[in-house]
Amino acid sequence: MKLNRVVVTGLGAVTPVGNTVDATWEALLAGTSGAGPITRFDASNFKVQFACEVKDFDVSQYLDRKAARRVDLFTQYAIASTDEAIQDAGLVGDDLDRNKIGVIWSSGVGGLQTLEQNYEDYFKAGGLENPRFNPFFIPKMILDIAAGQISIRNDFRGLNFAVVSACASSTNSLIDAYNYLRLGKAKAIVAGGSEAAVSPGGIGGFMAMQALSKRNDDPKTASRPFDKGRNGFVLGEGTAALVLETLEHAQSRGAKIYAEFAGGGMSADAHHITQPHPEGDGAYRVIMDTLEDAGCDPEYIDYINAHGTSTPLGDISEIKAIKRAFGEHAYKLNVSSTKSMTGHLLGAAGALEALICTLSVKHDKIPPTINHFEDDPELDPKINYTFNKAQDKTVRAALCNTFGFGGHNASVILKKFEA
Repeated sequence: MKLNRVVVTGLGAVTPVGNTVDATWEALLAGTSGAGPITRFDASNFKVQFACEVKDFDVSQYLDRKAARRVDLFTQYAIASTDEAIQDAGLVGDDLDRNKIGVIWSSGVGGLQTLEQNYEDYFKAGGLENPRFNPFFIPKMILDIAAGQISIRNDFRGLNFAVVSACASSTNSLIDAYNYLRLGKAKAIVAGGSEAAVSPGGIGGFMAMQALSKRNDDPKTASRPFDKGRNGFVLGEGTAALVLETLEHAQSRGAKIYAEFAGGGMSADAHHITQPHPEGDGAYRVIMDTLEDAGCDPEYIDYINAHGTSTPLGDISEIKAIKRAFGEHAYKLNVSSTKSMTGHLLGAAGALEALICTLSVKHDKIPPTINHFEDDPELDPKINYTFNKAQDKTVRAALCNTFGFGGHNASVILKKFEA
């Protein structure tokens, strides 16, 4: 069976460092931190009082007031990024076969703010003595609703579903989209993820797990991937969307092509619900699976956007996996963690970082890992972590790693398009 080639034709993003793709990319290359004190709620009694929030987001650019009230913030973000990506791809007009255009969307948490607000209102009204709920409670909260809203908004009548695998969620949505496209089950798919978990429950839950950095005195330097002083991740929010198409469909309508989506891989740690395998076994296997799926030699990879969350155990295990998978070539490629700037977008992280890899391949630029102050003796100093400053480099292909609670691992490869 002949498999279709798959290409990226549209990008969209709303992130802690920019509310468009161009603004985000410019900020990343400049090494801009998106961290700051929490404004979403009063966090003064929390041990963690900062996050990477989206700034100056104006939902009225996308939805009227009535419609906006009926969707959770994670869906508002999804609509914003997919609007940008669809327009960027030119995936509009009456000549499209909308029965063959699909949506695969992800969120690790979904409508957490809606859940919290409805339960607060429920207890204020009397709880079991007077059980009252908002009629939009469930349709705002459920994870799949963003995919449905995107489909309805654009009249995309092809495959439509949601994917959740914690912090690997939106990478899995991209892999699913890639596989359906190369099998001919769709002509174009809008895929990605969105997250809006900067809430009392989101901050409080991760805080209770001791997963978050507590650098309240200096939020902008709190996310320190691969630095000796790293002490947890910084919670982020936002969204990223990619339009993936079969090469034939993209060329038939004269679409611009950012990069080729070359392959994706998946594995499970089968080790622990939150801690990575200490030797990076699952991470190694997903890298190898991705290289095999893409038909790509390890030496062809020039850049790795690492999962790199700034946790003591996670960064070490990932570097072990990279060294094992790439051997001596590990010292020739660039590694960076853009979570040092955006924070950790949970279920939306993979889509954002795949988007970043796409732009790195397109523009031959590698965004930095900021906030490096001291080398960690447990991390190989010969690896190029792209510390503190962006680098110009020909990027033939880039690998994006994402690992989620539950031991879920997913990676993808983007490479330069060659006709």
